[in-house]
Order: sequence, then structure tokens, then C-alpha cells
Amino acid sequence: MPNEKLDVLQGTLALMILKTLETMGPLHGYGVARRIEQTSGDLLSVNYGTLYPALLKLEQEGYIASAWGVSDNNRRAKYYRLTRAGRKQVQRETREWEQTTAILARFLAEEKS
Repeated sequence: MPNEKLDVLQGTLALMILKTLETMGPLHGYGVARRIEQTSGDLLSVNYGTLYPALLKLEQEGYIASAWGVSDNNRRAKYYRLTRAGRKQVQRETREWEQTTAILARFLAEEKS
């Protein structure tokens, strides 16, 4: 179905969150989700039941930090930002993802016997 949104693939959400914060700077959870959806051309759907545990895990690992602030609609919101360790993690995960996709591309490009 052409208009159906896909769920974010397992193992890719953390990288998308980190890359979003690297690109956009501090954002609240809703802003992170919307940016991921927009960047995908609205082909991905971010499940909030998956997003917030991922944000918590990234914070516990030291890759992001959070602070309370006020959103554009004047509501209290938790803002997330990338830490120095998070910047290094983005680079590491990007390299690993590029290697993985290059390997997979070889398999997809194989001619059928």
C-alpha cells in the first residue's frame, strides 16, 4: 500500500535519534519523532512507546542529556541534547551502518544463477 507508513527498523532508532540531535540541536521527544518522520519523507512512523524508552536508554548510556524547558506551545517539555560521547557514538554507528549496507548491497546486486 503506497500510503502506509513503515515502523522504524529495530536497531536503527538510536542512530536516527542521535543523528537528529546532531543535526537539529536540542529537541523534545515530540520534536525528535516529527523530525525523523519528516526526514523519512513521512514514510516512517515513530511509535512513542518505543521512542521514550530509547531516549531513556541513550541518556543512561551517556550519549544524550536532558533538561526541562518550555515548548513552543508554552508547555513544560524535556529537551534532549547530544553529549560529547554521543557525538563519537554517531560517528561510530554511522560507520558501522555504512559497512553493513555496503555488504547487504553486494548480496542484493548478485546475479541470479
